[in-house]
Parts: sequence; structure tokens; C-alpha cells
Amino acid sequence: MSKSLVIAEKPSVAQDIVRALTPVAGAFSKHDEYFENERYIVTSAVGHLVEIQAPEEFDVKRGKWSFANLPVIPPHFDLKPVEKTKSRLNAVTKLARRPDVTELINACDAGREGELIFRLIEQYAGPVKGGKRQPLGKPVKRLWLQSMTPQAIREGFENLRSDAQMRGLADAARSRSEADWLVGINGTRAMTAFNSRDGGFFLTTVGRVQTPTLSLVVEREEQIRKFVSRDYWEIHADFAVQAGQYSGRWFDPAFKKGEDEHARAERIWEEQHARAIAQAVLHQSGTVQEQAKPTTQASPLLFDLTSLQREANGKFGFSAKTTLALAQALYERHKALTYPRTDSRYLPQDYLNVAQDTFRALSHSRLGHLAPHAAHALERGYIKPSKRIFDDSKVSDHFAIIPTTQPPSGLSDAEQKIYDLVTRRFMAVFYPSAEYLVTTRITTIPTPSLPTPVQHFKSEGKVLVKPGWLAIYGKDADSEIATDKDGKAGDKGKSLVPVQPGETVQTDAAEVKALKTRPPARYSEATLLGAMESAGKQVEDEELRAAMQEKGLGTPATRAAIIEGLLNEKYMLREGRELIPTPKAFQLMTLLRGLQVQELSRPELTGDWEYKLNLIEKGKLSREAFMADIAAMTERIVRKAKEYDRDTIPGDYATLATPCPCCGGVVKENYRRYACAGQDGASEGCGFSFTKSPGGRTFSVEEAEQLVRQRRIGPLEGFRSKAGWPFTAELTLVPAEDGKLLKLEFDFGDDKRQEGDGELADFSGQQPLGKSPADEGMVYEWGNSYVSELAVPTAQNPKPTSTFKVAKVILQQPIEPEQMRKLLAEGQTDVLDKFISNRTRRPFKARLVWDAQAGKVNFAFEPREGGKPARGRFGAAAAGKTATKTPAKAASKTTVKAAAAKKTARKPAAGKKPSAALAAVIGEAPVARTEAMKKLWDYIKANNLQDPSNKRTIVADDKLRAVLGADRVGMFELAGKLGAHLQ
Repeated sequence: MSKSLVIAEKPSVAQDIVRALTPVAGAFSKHDEYFENERYIVTSAVGHLVEIQAPEEFDVKRGKWSFANLPVIPPHFDLKPVEKTKSRLNAVTKLARRPDVTELINACDAGREGELIFRLIEQYAGPVKGGKRQPLGKPVKRLWLQSMTPQAIREGFENLRSDAQMRGLADAARSRSEADWLVGINGTRAMTAFNSRDGGFFLTTVGRVQTPTLSLVVEREEQIRKFVSRDYWEIHADFAVQAGQYSGRWFDPAFKKGEDEHARAERIWEEQHARAIAQAVLHQSGTVQEQAKPTTQASPLLFDLTSLQREANGKFGFSAKTTLALAQALYERHKALTYPRTDSRYLPQDYLNVAQDTFRALSHSRLGHLAPHAAHALERGYIKPSKRIFDDSKVSDHFAIIPTTQPPSGLSDAEQKIYDLVTRRFMAVFYPSAEYLVTTRITTIPTPSLPTPVQHFKSEGKVLVKPGWLAIYGKDADSEIATDKDGKAGDKGKSLVPVQPGETVQTDAAEVKALKTRPPARYSEATLLGAMESAGKQVEDEELRAAMQEKGLGTPATRAAIIEGLLNEKYMLREGRELIPTPKAFQLMTLLRGLQVQELSRPELTGDWEYKLNLIEKGKLSREAFMADIAAMTERIVRKAKEYDRDTIPGDYATLATPCPCCGGVVKENYRRYACAGQDGASEGCGFSFTKSPGGRTFSVEEAEQLVRQRRIGPLEGFRSKAGWPFTAELTLVPAEDGKLLKLEFDFGDDKRQEGDGELADFSGQQPLGKSPADEGMVYEWGNSYVSELAVPTAQNPKPTSTFKVAKVILQQPIEPEQMRKLLAEGQTDVLDKFISNRTRRPFKARLVWDAQAGKVNFAFEPREGGKPARGRFGAAAAGKTATKTPAKAASKTTVKAAAAKKTARKPAAGKKPSAALAAVIGEAPVARTEAMKKLWDYIKANNLQDPSNKRTIVADDKLRAVLGADRVGMFELAGKLGAHLQ
């Protein structure tokens, strides 16, 4: 009997599909990698299982970072498995090739990326002909889900889309992937080759979308740095009337906006003029003109992903990545929201009944803060057709994010916040507009002694008459304070005391406020997402911004990853909610501008590429034409870098305040180096210079100043060895071979070199950190280490008798003096969270503890079952012994030690029989406790049961709940819960 193979994107989605199909298609039997019944086989990927690569004859193995092999533009792309999920890929392709499988159903996420994941798997499963993989050749259909409720899944299977319907999306998905490969590989290799011309290896990553996004942040920072603040003054007066007092701000009624972007009607540019006006109006009488008019404020539109990410960043400080993960969990796991990776803020016109059903579900839910508002909307008949909500022309493949008819329970605090944001917005768009009465009061004061005989003051009041949709948010007039154009709180939210017709007012006070113009604000994730959405054009109007979305940078689904990528590559830093570009980012922008590679430095051009991908999706542009444009763009980028023959790149470079340490001349920055420019700052100088980017990390101007002034800086993080390993080090300026100049060197804390030089340590000016646990000496800071006074040569102890040394930086984690004091006094430090494993390159947390038995400092991890901390050792370099090896060599040394420590093999633990509940999760075979724990974790990860906002919390499904006895448990509780189920 022929069967359909359903391929989902994640195991959890495959399970949801099985649950939804069982009532209509029969029970499924469970196998290791799939579910099967008489009609369907349901399996899943785990995200991307296949990636594209250049064919073997085009793949550059050696010298790939040189211009000689660029550009790389293969005529077609081969496929290769993602190494860590290779076994999963083999299992899926084996199912696809089964003779009884006559049809494939793509059940991956409904979007460009989900389409690509499936298409690459399907092609990889096909035969190889002429050195190129061919499609499998079996019919393909598409399951397109906007919601993950069982009813929505069953309806999706009743309305499967044809392969022809999905051809445009498939072409756009492949084109996006190949375009990113071409620009990323060639651009990164070309810029790296350019930056590494003077020796060393300076990895310079660029991307079709990430680099124009970075240019937005760099340009904003340049505006801030170049901004020259101007003083201005405002006059604020208090006026007395029979009913009380009100305030007003002076303004010029004749003001017209001109070329001065900082000019405003209320700003006065001369202090003397402002004070003259304030003095002239004080204690003077005036008259009032008042106008009151009703105004309305409609609810904002429904959320798409970008607007949700912006709102969550502004309200809760959530990163775009966190918001996406939470929304995805609410969609997949809780079935509480519709598909989140959408760029639409509208619903289909036939969705009115669904909206009414959603309100009914909410009105009967246990969500006490939402149910009454849903019930009220149903009673008043608010849920009705509206072009602001239902518009087919503004819905492509996905509609706005809204709640489903399945209100959730058991959400984490972060999930609840996102759910509430979406649900309140969904209800609000159906509610009536909020109604206000806005009063504008103009107070005029005669000033015959001044050139302008009458002065005008404006007061504004805004009174909420009918809350409308604001009732859902619990807001009233006092919380709705307006803001002016500069983002400062205004007075529109204030109530104004009444003035009788013809009443004369008295000026009780007139205050002159000295203020300064402010530079534009740095980007936060919320404002950067908005800028990406409009390709850098600052558009506040919602309708106009929606019209520009098709030319944005990236897509709603990819923007969070782009921002995170820039942070991971150290092009940006996150300080609070601000995103700040690093010196590495400025250097890249200087290079791209100097090479005139506009394609990678102008957001609007890259936004145009995204627009063309949308045209491919709609069948209005051929894939071949788009890829030809990308290939031409790639060739131009490489050619510009190859052919650039000048000594330096033009740019806005700094001059250091600290003089040259060799001749006292002026030290200036150029593209590659800081170099002496002679006494006049315009000659060749004495020859002193040092690279701006040692080890692939670019100095800031402040760091360069410190290095020249103190001849030492660090320890600094972010360096990479030639093998790509991250490391931390100090840098010093030491005498060059000729003895006349200074040169830059890494200092890895090789204290033996100091010992070899015969230099005696002198601790006379230092306070000891504590007593050494290894000997009778006191511990002091010495070079890059904390050492016992008996471990280094001193005048009192010329020959060291101890080995107690601890590095100030261990596996990239700085060890502060305060932590060293704790170690010496209490035997352990606090938990430190910035250690980076040499083996996995992943961060980990641990304490440093004194291990008396081993006679050295070791790691102690968080307590396991029984309360005993797990311990681990680190190599000699980490502990403070000689550290002259590169991080890569240190890692090899650690691996050798670990292998030696494992020579004595432990006997396997006796197996124990799992309980029926545990057997349903890990199988019935007897297992050791450690093996049971491993299988339990495999199940948790395979089914995506970790809370995305707190990975240490496990959210149980039906099977796991029977084992744990609760819906949610902490990861450290697992071992205790497991014990009761092993007999």
C-alpha cells in the first residue's frame, strides 16, 4: 500500500501532527525516528540537515584567504550534511527512498526557510547524475499551517498545496541561500585578504544583510560623535486665575520650519533675550483664548513579528532573539499563538468567524485579566468586518500574529508577557477608538517695553472622555502623558483649571530654563528592527512603513539572528538597551567606503535585493535573473578589493594626545596602523608604529592612547590565534632588535622569562591578598599572576621554594583581586560565568577552589545530587604556570591530560529496571542511573521541553509528567525525581 511521508521541521511538530491525524487516519506505531500507520509516515528534521557548498572542483582548500582564488562563483551548488545531525538526515532520506512512499508532504514551517529545509533534504535524497544531485522525483505537496491546534492541522491536510503553487517560494528560498553564500564567502575572503596583506590573519566577515545593517548603527554613532550641542532657552510661566493656577510655555506664533533642523517655535537661542521676556511678563496681566475639540485615537494595528519584537524590547527589554523564541514556543508547544514569523499585520477577509470564536474562547478562559474584556466585546458586537483588520491584499503567505482558540495555562512569566501583548492587541483592534477632549489655551501678555509687544504662551490639556480600547490596558488619562518631538514628557496629559470668559490672568512666575540640543539616540534593538524594516528610512507612519516593508533588510524571521550575529562577531556591543558599534565595525565601514563597495554599505541597495526575492516568490522575477545580478555584484566586490593600490584607505582618523614614546612626535592613526608622524605631525617620523588589529582585535582610540602612554594594556579579550582559537592577553611595547624603537608584543604571562632575567620581585609597596594555602608565604599580584612570595625570587628568598601561582585570566575569565581574596580566605570564589572551554569553545560557570589533596586550584561546578560539588582541573597555563603556548596548544595539552586521567576504567554500574512511567520515556531495558539520566535528557532535547526563557526549567509533556509528578521542574531536580523510578 502506498504511503505519504510527512517531513516536519522539528520533532515536537511531528508529534503534534500525529496527535491531530490519529482520530481521522488511525493510530500510529512509534519507531526510533518516525511514526507510521496505514496511510502516513511522519518524521522530522531538527532544523537544517543539509547545507550548500561549492562543487569539489571549485572548493578552495588551501590559500582560500588569498585573492588568487577569488571570486568563487560555481555554476551550481552541491549539498553536504550538517555534521552534527548527519544521522538524522540519513534516517529521513532512507524513509524518502522507501518503495512504498509515493508522495512527500512538506510540513516544515510555513515560510522561506522552512521551504529551503525541505527542498534540500528532498534533493539530497535523490540520485547523483553527472556529479550533481538530482531531485528524488516523487510528487511533493505542502502542508501550510498558520496555527498548531489539532483542528488547524487537520484542515491543513484537507487543503494541501501543490508543488506548482510553491515553486516561487522554493526558488526564492534557494536564491536567498545561494546569494548569501556568494556574497558572504567572497566578500569575507576578499576583505580578510585585504586586511591581512601586512601579515597576520585579520578575519573580516561581511554579509549581504548583516553588513548594511551594521552600517546603520555605525552611521548613527558617527552622527552622535560629530554632533555639536547648542545652548537654547525656554520660558515656562505659571498663571493665576479664579479657579487656581495653570502653566504655559512661551512660543513664537510666527515660527516657520526652515533649514535649521533644531529650530522650534519654543526655543530661544540667546539667553539675554529669554531673560528679558521673562522679566517683562512677570506679574503682568494677560488674556486667554481657548479652543477645545474632540479627538480620537485608534488602537495600533495587529502585530507582525518585527513590531512584536520592537514592543517587547521597549516594554520588557527582551532581545529580538528572545521574543522570537518565546513566540515560537507559544506557537509550537502551547498552541496559543498563530505562526509568528510573519510580516503581515492583517487577517484574511474570511477570518471573521475565527476571530469571533477566539473571543468566545477567551471569554470562557481562566485568564481573569482578559476574559471580561473578551466577554464585553461579544456583548457589544465589536467583532465585525474592518479594513484595518481584514484585508486580503495585505496578507501574503502569513497573516498577523493573533491568539488561537486554545487559551494556554502553565506559561512561564516571559511567555505570559508575550501572550498578553499579542492578545491585548488582538482584542484592542476590535474595540472602539479612545475619545479625548483636547484643549489648547493661548495666553497673551502685553510687553510694550520689548521689540515684540505681545508674548504668547501655550498650554495644552488632554482629557480622556471614553477609554475605548484603552480599557483593555487599564489605562486612564493620567497615564496617557504625551511626548513632544524630542521625546520629552509634555503637558497634554495634564488637566487645565477652567478660565471664565473674558477673565484676566496674572503671571505669578516666569522661569528661564537653560537646555541643550541633543544628538540622535543610539539604536536599541526595537529601533534597529524598525530601521531594518524600512531599509534605514525613518518612517513613523504605520501605513507608510507597511508599504516599505518589501524593501526592508532581511525578513521578520531573520532579523533577530542578524543582530545576534553582529553581536557575536564583536561588531556591536549591547550596553543596557543600547547597541554600540565597536572599533572593528568602524574599520570595516571605512574599508567598504574606501573601496566604494556600495552594495555592502548602503542599506537601501540591499533592501532592493530583498524586494526582488519577494518578486521571485510571487513569480514576477526569474531566479536566473536575480542570481546573475548577485554574481555580478560579487565579482565587483572582489575586483574592487583586488585592484585597490593605494597605501591607505581614506577615512576620518584620530590623532593621539600622547606623544611618540620614541621621539616625542605626533602619533596618528591610518587605516592599518598607529604611526609616528614626526614633530610636525606631517612627516615620516621616527619609524615607530604598531598595528591597529593585533590578533584580529581592533584597538579603540582610548586603548591605543593607554598603550602608548603606559607601554602596556590588558588583559584584553577577543583575540584569535591563526588557528581560530579565542584567547585573552596583555600587550606591551618592548624594545625592538635595534634598541632604538619599540615594537608591539603579546604578553601571555610568561613569568619564567622574568625569572630568567634575574629580576627580583619586590612586594614592599603592596598589600597582600591573603595567606597562601600551599605554604607559609603571603599572596601578592605579580605580572599576570597571583603568586606566593615564596614562589618567585625576592631579596629575602632568592631561590623560590613554592609553586603557588594563579593566573589573573583563566580560560578568558578575568580573576579579580576580590575573588582571589575570597579563594584565600574561604577556599573558593563566587560562581564565575565567563570561562570559555578550550575544547568546545562554549562558556561555562564554575567556582575556583583550593584542592589541598592535589595541591592546586581547580574548578568546582554547581552541586549535584548529594550536595557534593563536581570538580575539574585546568591546565598549567590556566593555573598560572608558564603560559607561552597558544590557546590551541594549551587545548591539546589539556586533552592529553584528560586522556591520561581516564586510563583507569570504571566498572559499569549495575542496571536497574525502570518503572512503567519511566519505561514509556526511555524504554524497558535495565539501565544504570547515569544512562537513564542521559536518555531522559535526550528525550527532553528531542521534544524541545526546555523553557526557552530559562533553559534550566523543564516543561513536561504527558509522558514526562508521569515521571516528574509536575508540569514544570528545575533541571537539578531531575536526578531526585528519577531515583524513585529505578527499582
